[in-house]
Amino acid sequence: MAYVNAEIASQPDCWRQAAELAPTVLDRLPASGERVAVVGCGTSWFMAMAYAARREATGHGETDAFQASEFPSGRRYDRLLAITRSGTTTEVLDLLATLRGRIPTTVLVGDPTSPAVGLADSAVTMAFADERSVVQTRFATTALALLRAQLGDNIDALVADAEVAVRAPLPIDPSLIEQVTFLGRGWTVGLAQEAALKCREAATFWAEAYPAMDYRHGPISVAAPGRLVWAFGELPDGLPEDVAATGAAFAHSRTHGVRTVLGRWAAGRTPVDPMADLILAQRFAVALATSRGLDPDAPRHLSRSVVLT
Repeated sequence: MAYVNAEIASQPDCWRQAAELAPTVLDRLPASGERVAVVGCGTSWFMAMAYAARREATGHGETDAFQASEFPSGRRYDRLLAITRSGTTTEVLDLLATLRGRIPTTVLVGDPTSPAVGLADSAVTMAFADERSVVQTRFATTALALLRAQLGDNIDALVADAEVAVRAPLPIDPSLIEQVTFLGRGWTVGLAQEAALKCREAATFWAEAYPAMDYRHGPISVAAPGRLVWAFGELPDGLPEDVAATGAAFAHSRTHGVRTVLGRWAAGRTPVDPMADLILAQRFAVALATSRGLDPDAPRHLSRSVVLT
């Protein structure tokens, strides 16, 4: 775990650097009022989902998120924003090449020498957040921190929460859990999807993700003792009680840096930012891998970039 643990722990500093970078690249990022499509693959797609929902919710304009291979080429957008750590992912490169000269494109990328930089109309490079790990953590969240800074979110407060999250206790001993479901609302649905992916990638663990309001429309049927429901952001009324009735554990941030199970949280405290909560989920995934005798730096069947021939 030489790489992934260090990269998870470095996120507060990376997010701070992203906030410093944001004002210098405004001309390359979507302007307020533009109709924007955001694309990525895997983790980057989930960050695109989070940003798209956050951008619309903060009044900056209509924003859609797509997996790069599923972009609807017949739609009109003012800008396409692609998120790609390596800048070598086949689906992203193919899309950038297809749209060249048709839609202005911007790429957020870790490697400034990657082919995606040459295919996009403009690029924001973040070598300081690039990673050696196969399992993405800090690059994706740093890209989202950069975009949230451009939207006017308080990144100083986010960094403060993150500095606690890298050392806070996990909500529950991973070795006691046989399944986890992550939930989100609005922009945190993408974070829930990403948390579940981390558990699948790092630990080959049964993990699901859903919009929180949809959870009671079927997925709650798998909740049971020995299973965990972990919610990001706003909670629907009655959901913690409904989960408790199943016997499953429930986790949600109610205090800065202290994660608790239903019935043992401190009431009336401000929740941590959901992105800081994602750090805890990343750490949970790594702890799951360790408890299962797996190496999260060598995930099964995965490579750092999917390059199709």
